[in-house]
Order: sequence, then structure tokens, then C-alpha cells
Amino acid sequence: MRDKKTVVITGASDGIGAAAARRLHAGGHEIVLVGRSPDKTRAIASELKSDHFVADFSRLDEVRQLAASLSAKHPRIDVLANNAGGVFGARADTVDGFEQTFQVNHLAPFLLTNLLRDTLIASSATVIQTASVAARLFGKIDMDDLDSRRQYAPMTAYGTAKLGNILFTRELHTRFNPEGVSAAAFHPGVIASGFAADTSNRAMRFLYNNPFARRFLGTAESGADQLVWLAETAPGQAWVSGLYYEKHSIATRVNPQSTRDDLAHELWERSVAMTGLAS
Repeated sequence: MRDKKTVVITGASDGIGAAAARRLHAGGHEIVLVGRSPDKTRAIASELKSDHFVADFSRLDEVRQLAASLSAKHPRIDVLANNAGGVFGARADTVDGFEQTFQVNHLAPFLLTNLLRDTLIASSATVIQTASVAARLFGKIDMDDLDSRRQYAPMTAYGTAKLGNILFTRELHTRFNPEGVSAAAFHPGVIASGFAADTSNRAMRFLYNNPFARRFLGTAESGADQLVWLAETAPGQAWVSGLYYEKHSIATRVNPQSTRDDLAHELWERSVAMTGLAS
């Protein structure tokens, strides 16, 4: 029997997040669910008899409230799984003034993690980012255009945000591993889920929503496998903190930008300024 952990999973009302929650709950861990849909999140929470919170990551005020609620109710968090995300269609700004793909996939989990920093340090926690191979295929960090105002395409914006997840993981390790926090990012595979439900991109909608195409995609359960592995095993033994994983191994084919410490540092500082955090 593995040691019981308190695991917070965002994007837990469906897909990979829900599958990981079920697996970890079956393994004896305390699961705290975070989802955007009140009904879906409540249903999973009822099934697992788990605590749950509702937050829309396109609104940073809801992320701040989520962090305050989690801190008040869960003084120990062993694992924070930043799994919420999505790919969208036409470019749109959130109420906070940021391009929604970048905010939902990067800025919101960056803010949540930093607001929970004291709890995570006290818990010697693991922070897991659900990234994507799209970081290598489509991602390109331009520090002068993080909001894609000069040039926008749905998959480029998504890949760039997921590249941000990997760089965030790298810098999180650099800054807080000496204080006991470990971090990892992973690619779950191309999964048949509701992931692309909000996109107007025809190719993405066909891939993720067409019954024939979905037959060739992985399941939510297979996508959750690495999240569960990273959550249950020990950093420094089963895996190395600060790195990006594919199929339980350190990824060898990566976007060259993802290995740049200077870029990771600068993205962190830009993200601090964008979210209004104290540096």
C-alpha cells in the first residue's frame, strides 16, 4: 500500500483528469477535484465521495478564489496536477485581457501554483503539468507577443502555451526544488476526450469528435497513466524533477526552446507581471 496522498487535480470533471482521479482514488489517495462545469464536477465528486471546487480558468479572479479556498480547507497538498486546458478557435481575449489559450493553459495554472506556494513547500509537494507534444510541433515562445496579437493560429497558440508548461516546470524546479518542491511535465498522448469541444478549428473538431477518427486515439485512461505514475512515485527515484516526459521516459525529441534556462526564467518573470504576483 502506497502512502496516502492528498492530490488536487484541475480539469478533473472529464477526460484525463477524471480518469486519473478514479485511479488515484482507487489507490487509496484523497482526491480534491477542480473543474469548470458545476454539474460534471459535482457528479465525479459524488461518485468518488471527494471534495470539489468549481473554477473557470479564463477568469483569474476565480483562480485566486480557488487558491484561497484550497489553502483554507487543505493545509497539506502532496500533489498538484495542473491538468486543465484546451484548444480554441478564433482568437479571443479573456476578461483579464489575455489571449484565452495562453491564459487557460499557462497563466492560470502558473497563478494557482504560486498562490499555493507556501502549502506546496510545507508539503514537499509534486507539481505536475499536463503538457503536449504540440509544444514541439507548433510551439514558439515570442516574449514580445505572448498574447498572439501579431500572429495567431489555434494550434500555434496551443503549442506555445504547452511549451510554456514545460518551461514553467523547468523554472519551478530551479526555484523551489531546494525547498522540497518537485515538478514534472508530460505528454498524455492524443486522447479521445472532450478536449477540443470549444474549438471552431475544423481539423481539430474532426480529429477529436468524429466517431471514426476517435477509434485511432488513445483513451482517457491511457492518457491518465503518466499523471498517476508521477503522482504516486517518488521524484529522484522513479523520475527526475524539472523535466518533460513521454511514455514514462524523459522526452528526447523536444522543442529546442524548452531546454533554455534563460527563456524559462524570462517567461516566469513575464508571467509574474501578467498575473500581478509579487516577484
